[in-house]
Amino acid sequence: MFATVQHADAQVMDQEKFGTVTVDQLEIRNNDSGGNTLNWDIQGWYGGDRDKLWVKTEGASTTSSTKEGDAELQLLYSRMIAPFWDVQFGVRHDLKFGPGPNLNRTYAVVGLQGLAPYWFEVEPALFVSEKGDVSARFQGTYDLLFTQRLIAQGRFETSAALQDDPEFDIGSGFNNVGVGIRLRYEITREFAPYVGVSWKRSLGNTADLIRAKGNNIDNTSVNFGIRMRF
Repeated sequence: MFATVQHADAQVMDQEKFGTVTVDQLEIRNNDSGGNTLNWDIQGWYGGDRDKLWVKTEGASTTSSTKEGDAELQLLYSRMIAPFWDVQFGVRHDLKFGPGPNLNRTYAVVGLQGLAPYWFEVEPALFVSEKGDVSARFQGTYDLLFTQRLIAQGRFETSAALQDDPEFDIGSGFNNVGVGIRLRYEITREFAPYVGVSWKRSLGNTADLIRAKGNNIDNTSVNFGIRMRF
């Protein structure tokens, strides 16, 4: 009888739908490679305990009158496969804009999102483009609490590709590596200004493609932003 009640309660909880949007990064970056950029990293989901619909977007745009940058949008179905772990699959669309014609690319996505040991939040993902190009990306974050309101978030990311895609400045092999740390003060759980510093460097064939265009292959930035949750 007790097991039956528990199962019924779990079914009711899974049928309840709710959602949230987290603006993890909304910041101005002062880049040592030249110029300031507006960067964002936003995720939102809607659903129950087991099944969710996720929307993710990230990108960067110059703050000068001549807009140049890139943007990414993902639409994913997510299914819980273990406590704190979801498998996700769906589509990703990239846009690169600036001088000359805009460039677009669409990918199929398969990935994981979850909480690794020692409270590391990780997001490994595999992408296959409409041209058949295969790439992968890993992102990880960790929150270190100094107080209940003062929190440092460390971030690591890297990506790799099997094929060259010169239009998007992507070479085969490991493409880049980036690290950053942001110190935020949570005025409320839903609103937290922060400051931080980030470093990113292109690697291998990707670095060669970027050098050939006369651009820098590494960048350090000081960041000022707001983290929000709805």
